[in-house]
Formats: sequence, C-alpha cells, structure tokens
Amino acid sequence: MNHHRLRKDSEVSHRIRATALVLQERTMRRAGPKPPKWPSYRGNSEFVGTSPSGQVTVYVDPTLGQPASQNAKDLVKDADRVLKANDAIFGAKGGAVSVIIFALDGRTDGTGGADHMGCDYTTGNAIEVCASFGRSERVSALFEAELSECSMGGNLCGVSTGEALSRWCAAVIGNNALADFATAPQWVQDGMPDFVNQTDATDQNPDSTGCGMAFISWLLAKGYDLGKIAQTMVSLGDSGTLAQLYAKLTSDSASKAWPAFQTDIQALPNGVTSDDPFGQAAL
Repeated sequence: MNHHRLRKDSEVSHRIRATALVLQERTMRRAGPKPPKWPSYRGNSEFVGTSPSGQVTVYVDPTLGQPASQNAKDLVKDADRVLKANDAIFGAKGGAVSVIIFALDGRTDGTGGADHMGCDYTTGNAIEVCASFGRSERVSALFEAELSECSMGGNLCGVSTGEALSRWCAAVIGNNALADFATAPQWVQDGMPDFVNQTDATDQNPDSTGCGMAFISWLLAKGYDLGKIAQTMVSLGDSGTLAQLYAKLTSDSASKAWPAFQTDIQALPNGVTSDDPFGQAAL
C-alpha cells in the first residue's frame, strides 16, 4: 500500500529544516491505548487523549516537549469539530482514527505535511501529522487533509483530483491555515497545462494539483457547494476527470469545461495568486 502524503510542495529539495532544539524525553508516560503501527514514525508514541466522541485518539512524540504536547492537546479538543464538518462534506459518518504528532521531515512548523496509508478508515486510520509549534490550527488542517482522504472510500487517492479535493477540504475546515501550501500560482506560472480533461496519476505534481485547486474554486464561485463537489468526485472515481465533474454538476457538455474555465481564468483582474483565485470560499 502506498503512502498518501500531503507535502507543502512536491520537490523534496525545497525542504525547510526545523531549528535544532535541545529537548529532553519525558520520563513519565500517560497510560493509554496501544498505538497503531504508523506509516513512518518509529519513536515512542505518548498518549495524549481521546476526543469526546471517542473517535480520535491522539499521540505525540514526547521528545519534542511542551510545544508539540500543546499541539496534541489542542487537536484532542478540536478533532470532533473537524470530524463533524468532514462528515457533512462527504455525506457519511467516518470511522475511528489515531493521530501521531511529530516532526515530519524534521520540521516543527507544519510544513512537513501529513501522511497515512490507504484512503479508507480501515487501512488509512493511522494518521501522521507534522507538529506546528504555536499554530495548532495548522495541525487541525493537516489532520483534515488526511481524514478527507479516508472519507473517499478508496477512490481518488494518489491522483490529482483527490489531492485537490483533500486540500480544499483542509482549506475550508481548517480556515485556510495552510495558505502557504498553494499550488495554483505555480500551475499558472508553468503555462496552465490542461489537467481538466485528464487526471494526473500522482498526488505530488503541483501543476495538476494547482489546476484542480483553481477549478474547484471556479465551481464554488458558480454556486456548487463543496459537499456536492466532493460527493460527485467520489462517485466518478480514480478515472474521473474534472471535465466530467463539470458535466455532472451543470448538465453541460464535458467538452465545454476547459474553454469556459480558461475564459474565466484569463478574465481575473488580479490573476491567480492563491488556491482560491475566484474568491468565493471565504478563504
């Protein structure tokens, strides 16, 4: 099973290394449920708490000290809000998940992203989230990015359409806390390749992800809510295209999606400077 990973960008060379910290591992451990096997984390998993609903169990890497512990405590409090909002988008109740907060890629500002395995609540329910010292809202947004993929029921995971959808879910539910993850401006800079009529078989290409982000912004501006968009995308599956999504939502021809989208992109007074160029999602 492949990892499905949200990164700030797809180029590993663009890493931001966290400042080295002198940390001491806690000697006392809180008793709690046995942690799952994480996709990549192999350190000690210190239990922090379970959300009031009982659906989200949160752990932390204890060597990161108080700032990461605060991230974890804040997620325990916020997790049920995220769950409820995610369930509303996908029109179905999700399952139980476990989350570990640690320095993904050595980072402690959230830019290490998030990770899990399969895109369902059976194979993908062990979620890794990058610590974000002093900005727990980024932890909640990263959590939603992976949780949304679990709600895709095995569809869309690892392809460009699913990546764009998961990032939009994170943007809406996470109050745009990951604005620095934006990919639509790079898509424009690279000549706006057409990923409306074709779906990219990767979730790590900023051009295909960026095209998807801008396209969903366009659909939202036309009055289609994210829940309708998400549920239609899931029904189309891995092979579905954004053009087909347009056709399903509008009852118009799929062939008209790209030219209509391009016309409106070209007419934007300020161009594409974010993942929400049409500005209708209150981001």
